[in-house]
Amino acid sequence: MGIGPVTPPGAMPPERRGRASMTVQKVAGQSAVVSALARDPLKLLTPVSRGPAVWACLSSFGGGMVAGDQTELDLDLREGTTCYVGTQASTKVYRNPHGRACGHTTRATVGEGSCLVFAPDVVQAFSDSRYEQTQSFDLTPTSDLVLVDWLNAGRSECGEHWAFRRFVSRNEIRVAGKRRVVDALILDPDSGTLAGPSRLGSWRCLAMVALVGPGLAELTASIAAEVQSLPVQRSSELILSASLVREGLLLRIAGHSVERVRLEWQRLLQPLASRLGDAPWNRKG
Repeated sequence: MGIGPVTPPGAMPPERRGRASMTVQKVAGQSAVVSALARDPLKLLTPVSRGPAVWACLSSFGGGMVAGDQTELDLDLREGTTCYVGTQASTKVYRNPHGRACGHTTRATVGEGSCLVFAPDVVQAFSDSRYEQTQSFDLTPTSDLVLVDWLNAGRSECGEHWAFRRFVSRNEIRVAGKRRVVDALILDPDSGTLAGPSRLGSWRCLAMVALVGPGLAELTASIAAEVQSLPVQRSSELILSASLVREGLLLRIAGHSVERVRLEWQRLLQPLASRLGDAPWNRKG
């Protein structure tokens, strides 16, 4: 067996660029994967490649990113299809001695009457790491999108608490070519200690959940009503806020643990199980 090139001690390792793409189309009345490609270090698995809904999973994206890794994902949902996309595990962003930023780009097109549930596991940025992510979703007036974007404070069990060098996430949702939602988050300690009481303090997990589309109107109204009726409590371990947008909702969650945040957004999105054939997140241990 041959041995690949070895990076000399002290030299900068080569940048890895991974890319994956998937097309979902209606075939004989069911959603089906008609095209799926992936290039290392990104892998694309389709545990349910045909049915009422397609389920897809990014594996390497959930395993870890090192030394300036850059990954890209292109999704094309044709008319009348339903698709869930997640990851196998949390996306770990490792530190590297050269301080190179890792990054990910998602581009998705959701056709007429289609629904995309994009809910990867939490991003876990390690101490001194850098991560930048851009995600764009193009919808039609009859498309539905559920997007979960969340991160945690790092390896709390190792004493890390918001110790990364920089985290950037930008999500843009367009309907018929017009911007409907632009949500951007930049966390940079150069603007002040992230773990300070005036910034993130003792919170260990942040999540943003976007629901956009006419087919989600009932779920959106239900979540908005529940969140708006919550009492204001001091020293709460979980805080939720909801903002209505045109035919949609932006939900924000902050928690003292990843598990509390995970259980909360999954509980609120549980009604999607009927549309997806089951709740994919319930299949994970």
